[in-house]
Amino acid sequence: MKIVLVGYMASGKSTVGRLLAQKSGMRFLDLDEYIEGKLEAGITDIFKEKGEVYFRKKEHEFLREVLAENEDLVIATGGGTPCYSGNMHTMLEESGGVFYLKVSIPELVRRLFKEKDQRPLIRHLDDNELPEFIGKHLFERSPFYSMASYSINCDHKEAEGIADEIKALLG
Repeated sequence: MKIVLVGYMASGKSTVGRLLAQKSGMRFLDLDEYIEGKLEAGITDIFKEKGEVYFRKKEHEFLREVLAENEDLVIATGGGTPCYSGNMHTMLEESGGVFYLKVSIPELVRRLFKEKDQRPLIRHLDDNELPEFIGKHLFERSPFYSMASYSINCDHKEAEGIADEIKALLG
């Protein structure tokens, strides 16, 4: 079985994914890390040197590759993965469940404020621009995120509890 986690940056996909994999006896795969390993370059560098179109094409190719594997796997995607190349349909068709880790704008602002310097997409923003940037992005991505098999409200919850909630939904 493949379990796929989607959501905005800082929604906890990798943290929850690792815990869920551990609790379920499955392997964990962070799609961004997988892409970086395959292309031997960081996501930021890939965007700079080859452009977003190239990155999205490779992202789709590698997503299909990991979904075709025959082993049990928990996959944490990048925040934009569901929004391109029909990826959300692919994930829904090829997995046992797609889980949207839904986090409110104020909570995302709180989380991202602390790690702004490590996030190329928001590094250049003034602190007061962050809420509007996140809100606009979520508005654009919501139609894709809302297609997930399950939506988990993650505000005021620990990663451990979210992993348990997903495990319970899977039966």
